[in-house]
Amino acid sequence: MELSAAAKRFCETRFGQVPFGLSQSDPEFSALFANFAFDEVIQNSRLDDKTRFLAVLAAVMGCQGTDVFCALVPGALRCGVTPVELRELVYQAAAYLGLGRMLPFLRQANRVLKAQGVTLPLPAQGTAAQKNRAEAGNAVQVDIFGPQMRGFQNSGPEESRHINRWLADNCFGDYYTRGGLGYRQRELITFCFLAAQGGCEPQLVSHAAANLRMGNDKVFLIDVISQCLPYIGYPRSLNAIRCVNEAAKE
Repeated sequence: MELSAAAKRFCETRFGQVPFGLSQSDPEFSALFANFAFDEVIQNSRLDDKTRFLAVLAAVMGCQGTDVFCALVPGALRCGVTPVELRELVYQAAAYLGLGRMLPFLRQANRVLKAQGVTLPLPAQGTAAQKNRAEAGNAVQVDIFGPQMRGFQNSGPEESRHINRWLADNCFGDYYTRGGLGYRQRELITFCFLAAQGGCEPQLVSHAAANLRMGNDKVFLIDVISQCLPYIGYPRSLNAIRCVNEAAKE
């Protein structure tokens, strides 16, 4: 099997060569995957490169594809993802994947950035103060999910109310209020974190609806899922499409 002209062109302009380092040991699979992911799948998309890379990197983190993440980051940086945007994507994963699954990606992102001559640490992006992060986070929840979220941090049964507060002050107050990425981008990567890790369908429906509210419409989200499919597989992609359809219907 030979590499298609379109796949070869995409790889050369974004990565310099076919990524993943399989061309010598597994040339057949290397061409097979590249022809699908970097030709057929790309030709079926209207996403710009930067949006595609943000989505795919988030999905790769969600499915714990550390090697793939490392191979794709240089292409993402070449296509306009800034070091700060990359760092914000990785930081936000802590809220949705947990530190146990996020930390290896932070180490690898820093390694790639250093190799490209980027000075660390990057400029700070935090905006919420410790004393008002719950209120700031709840304001974000209202902006993204709607007015029914007002006061969410003080709601719920007493024994689990602290989780709702943490959602407001930590998940949204600590991460979504940061600079570097806007709400639409943050909801996009959250959607991809959830779709790729699987088993989060109730949350995926909720964040699909949030994406719709933010202007990431149904056609856009299905395009995003399609671009992530080569990296997360068909079952989770089909589940994600079902969740998008459910959110759009509701």
